[in-house]
Amino acid sequence: MYTAIRKLALVGVAVLGLTACSDDDDATGPVATGDVRIVHASPNAPAVDVLVDDAYALTGVAYRGASMFIPVEAGSRRVRVRATGTSTTVIDAEVPITQGESYTILATGLLAGIQPLVAENDLTAPAAGQVKVRVIHAAPAAAGVDVYVTAPGAPLTGPVLTNVPFRAVSNYLSVPAGTYQIRVTPTGTTTVAIDATVTFTAGQIRTIVATDAPGGGAPLAPVVLAELN
Repeated sequence: MYTAIRKLALVGVAVLGLTACSDDDDATGPVATGDVRIVHASPNAPAVDVLVDDAYALTGVAYRGASMFIPVEAGSRRVRVRATGTSTTVIDAEVPITQGESYTILATGLLAGIQPLVAENDLTAPAAGQVKVRVIHAAPAAAGVDVYVTAPGAPLTGPVLTNVPFRAVSNYLSVPAGTYQIRVTPTGTTTVAIDATVTFTAGQIRTIVATDAPGGGAPLAPVVLAELN
């Protein structure tokens, strides 16, 4: 079963100069920004610090840790991930940020092959009585996976997503509010690698990230992120 992680799984958070505030003396007006959320999904990497351009945005992010949304100046931003307290950079990437858009940036893969994965968040509210849910496959121990969303205890028939590859981001699925059993299996099998029972409330938008065990490998576990409500 999962533990919903609306909380911050961070040792510390420092948002240092990533945006400029509106000022009566500033003739140029407020800086255009997009919102960014950082997720540590590299199972054998140590806690990390995250820099945007030359400013520390987050410090001491543990595995499976997820930040709140951080406003970041629009444009091409340099995002670097370092082992906490060191200058050892494991990710150094240019990430385009569009004004008014929302992004989830994940550090994915084992440390030797760590890469950023940028997923754009759709914050459009679901239809009345509905919930929007998507899956991000960030578990390097699993190749392709199938995803089943059923009533609790229902048999595994008719996956809603099939053969989702590592580092893939699914489209948002729209489902009625309620309680569901979400199971993830290696593609073409009924061997359950992730089994989570989740209750969704109308109007919510959720991202479910499939992750390895700390250090890598099984058992896999989900990280549940909230985009809305």
